Amino acid sequence: MALWIAILLGIIQGIFMFLPVSSTAHMVLAEHWLIARGQAVPDPASAEMILFNLVVHVGTLVSIVVVFWHSLRRFVGNVLGDAWQWAGHGGRGGLPLFLRLFLLGMFSVLCTGLLGIGLKTSFEWLFANPSIIAVTLVFTGVVLFWTDRLSPRKRGLRQTGLGTAAVIGIAQGFALAPGLSRSAMTIVFGLFMGLKRRWAAEYSFFLAIPTILAATLVQSRDVFQLGGLQEVSVAALGVGFVVAAVVGIVSLKIVVWTLYRAQLKVFAFYVWMLAALIVLGVIDMTPVLEH
Repeated sequence: MALWIAILLGIIQGIFMFLPVSSTAHMVLAEHWLIARGQAVPDPASAEMILFNLVVHVGTLVSIVVVFWHSLRRFVGNVLGDAWQWAGHGGRGGLPLFLRLFLLGMFSVLCTGLLGIGLKTSFEWLFANPSIIAVTLVFTGVVLFWTDRLSPRKRGLRQTGLGTAAVIGIAQGFALAPGLSRSAMTIVFGLFMGLKRRWAAEYSFFLAIPTILAATLVQSRDVFQLGGLQEVSVAALGVGFVVAAVVGIVSLKIVVWTLYRAQLKVFAFYVWMLAALIVLGVIDMTPVLEH
């Protein structure tokens, strides 16, 4: 895969990672479009290409650290402080707030992982059949449009429990399918469970860090069990990573601004338009060619 393709895909990932329109859908559609025009891009359903997609996702995690640096640093410090205090009391009493939130996040990741493992074959099939993405995009649009019509949410972090963590984790698991936006699914279902917009957003973005890192490690193992990198070079992975990180900073700031102002329905119209272009054949969905 040429470096210019890695740059292009890194830009696409950086732009759409945090916008609730499914960056994976845009990546898969772009990859199929490039392949249909004779470019040397691995099959989007191949282990190597799924790994590339995850690596550029990891690049956008840098964007989360940059934009939410103060909140993230404070959260990590509070978790460590709570853990030290709780251990100092012999583990007696209820869990301190930030330690409990950390464990709830890990529970969400566990729910995501179990669902992802169970539906792994189905998700890989979706990567190879991009026309189905039109359906998942329509669903993403529906939940985004519905979200802006919700009354103000009142639940804070102290009222967050296992039920909310499980729902958000399961929603994130289904978002492994291209067309279902991870940020949209986790934020929207957090709102459905009553979380205030700010906390739904921050929980979603922080949850991305362990989830994407874990998925990348699992996919890396699969790639190397199949013989290692062949069509995607280490240089391509590195370039895609850096480009996605830089572009993602701007994208994340935009989505935070729109979320706090309840303007997600704007993105609903966008994903519906994209789905219509796929169904009408305006976007060339020629089947993957053999290289």
